[in-house]
Amino acid sequence: MRPRDVVRANIEHTQPDRIGFNFDRGRRNDLVERGLGPSATFQERRWVEGNVEYYDDEWGNLWHRLTGGRSGAEIYQPAIRNWAQLDALRLPDYDNPERYYKARDAFAQEPDKFHVAHMPGWVFATSRYLRKMEIYFADLIEYRDEIEQLHAIVTDQLVQIIRNYAAVGADAVFYCEDLGTQDRVLIGPPMWRDVFAKHYRRLTGTAHDLGLKVIMHSCGYNWALLDDLAEAGIDCFQFDQPAVYDLPELAALLKRRRVGLLSTLDIQRVLPTGDRA
Repeated sequence: MRPRDVVRANIEHTQPDRIGFNFDRGRRNDLVERGLGPSATFQERRWVEGNVEYYDDEWGNLWHRLTGGRSGAEIYQPAIRNWAQLDALRLPDYDNPERYYKARDAFAQEPDKFHVAHMPGWVFATSRYLRKMEIYFADLIEYRDEIEQLHAIVTDQLVQIIRNYAAVGADAVFYCEDLGTQDRVLIGPPMWRDVFAKHYRRLTGTAHDLGLKVIMHSCGYNWALLDDLAEAGIDCFQFDQPAVYDLPELAALLKRRRVGLLSTLDIQRVLPTGDRA
């Protein structure tokens, strides 16, 4: 079997010859992964004040972080500081075909591997940045009409990306949407079904109609939503903390739902110990 067939068979639970591998630095890897190329309409601003670094993104959010080698950052000023700004929201140029050329070329160079295209966001992840997380959680209850409008705008952009990735040879789209804390989900199943499920179904439906699998990364303990996510069309989960789950119970759910697992060594309970055994 070709590597792309092995990975697809793993995701579909159709008894492949072996598991798929995804190791970097010249080790065994059945995947080719690429993201978007640079924007033609956005030029990042980045500066330092004291020990704080600031930079913006193509949606118009302003981020900040401490200097000194930190890789993560948090929203300092969201693009939508009040709902009156929603209609004037600046949209990224995701419709620009040049942003997909690097992915196209990389996929074409390795036709036997499984082609994974990285999304720049998803419904919850992108929207919470645009309002700032603590404000966004309140919005979900207090400003449902505006939230519905925002989610529709974000989903429209993501649908456009999925279609463009399909056109350049992707086999799957991969997105990150952290829905869990250490022991529970951030959004309970009733609200998730009411607010988010339709957008997930639209996005996964677009991907499936184009022959693409949907791979979801989510940190935290998402057990309460896994059935809903599978029902909404997620084909494969990628968990950095698989050990927060009851692994036999997780395996049974994945088998029952015929959903794949792209699993690293647990970054919280295994890798930090340095214990190879």
